[in-house]
Amino acid sequence: MAQNWITTPIRHALLRGFIELEQTARGVLPHRLPAWARAQCADPQLAMAESQPSGVRIAFRSRATAIEVDSFATRFVYVGVPQRPPGQYDLHVDGRLAGQACAADADVVTFDMATGGVSKRQGRISTLRFTGLPDGDKAIEIWLPYNETTELVELRADMPLEPLAGEGRKVWLHHGSSISQGSNTASASTSWPALAAARGGVELINLGFSGSALLDPFTARVIRDTPADLISLKIGINLVNADLMRLRAFTSAMHGFLDVIREGRPAVPLLLVSPLYCPIHEETPGPGAFDMDALAAGSIGFRATGNPADRARGKLTLVGIRQELQRIARQRMADDPNLHYLDGLDLYGPADFADLPLPDALHPGAAAHRRIGERFAAFAFAQGGALSAR
Repeated sequence: MAQNWITTPIRHALLRGFIELEQTARGVLPHRLPAWARAQCADPQLAMAESQPSGVRIAFRSRATAIEVDSFATRFVYVGVPQRPPGQYDLHVDGRLAGQACAADADVVTFDMATGGVSKRQGRISTLRFTGLPDGDKAIEIWLPYNETTELVELRADMPLEPLAGEGRKVWLHHGSSISQGSNTASASTSWPALAAARGGVELINLGFSGSALLDPFTARVIRDTPADLISLKIGINLVNADLMRLRAFTSAMHGFLDVIREGRPAVPLLLVSPLYCPIHEETPGPGAFDMDALAAGSIGFRATGNPADRARGKLTLVGIRQELQRIARQRMADDPNLHYLDGLDLYGPADFADLPLPDALHPGAAAHRRIGERFAAFAFAQGGALSAR
């Protein structure tokens, strides 16, 4: 028997966690940076990361028991590097996971690091189906993959739907690296920021950008200009593994980043978080690189290529960044009562590494994401916490 579908255009009111919505030839593409910011940086790594909709979800109320979403996915692969699993779409009903699906096909962009070449294979539209949902009015959220660029084409359901109201929850904007974006976690709604937001009862805007938490001024301006009740910044690992700047530049850039945010959000609770524990970069500067021995064995791994002796000449390590971030935070907190600091080792430290090692020597796995999310929520969102939403 044919399904009686009701088609609803995917527009701004149905989406959460995005910054800008681009109309493409195929559908609508959620961005996590606006066009003016993207125009200021030609880095393909950032372009890839911000177009991957970590934390973005389709949100609505409905009595529907069957839902379909048509989308075009874009996946990114590297020659000689094992391909990661396809991105998961997570469907939540009244805050609980009720279904998962993957795009059956996708555009595939292939990077050849040896030659610098880039090729693209055109994919086809995929239909994500979720059936057997409970009857009755309910809040439904479909979390988009954190690791695939996603163009949304059409949303169908077997009952009418309407955009989900904000329900009075505060908006938490978080900025960080690939770890914040979700790298190595299981699915869209299980990155540590998504898990922390669920525990804290807040609306998430995730500006975690893989390889790109680099104190870019345009990112600070986006944070300044985006309505948010709570803000957190997790800074450090990308500055080390990109070998982007020395201590002198880092201190000035960090102050400047905070100054820009405070221009527009002078009293918003703001939590500054230092890096998680990562042995390869604790005392060894970047740049980071793929571990060729791991690749030869068929797995993904990373290593640090810098010289520990260069820390004396201002090269950044995680130990050095934690020390300087704490000093900067203490200095600024004297005049900014809404600024708070969290040592990243309290989220994931040496004991956690012994218990839940980093699978690729850089990114936490799914179990570690859950632990980090729980600890962050306890510190930030519990009654009286640094970002208490209650």
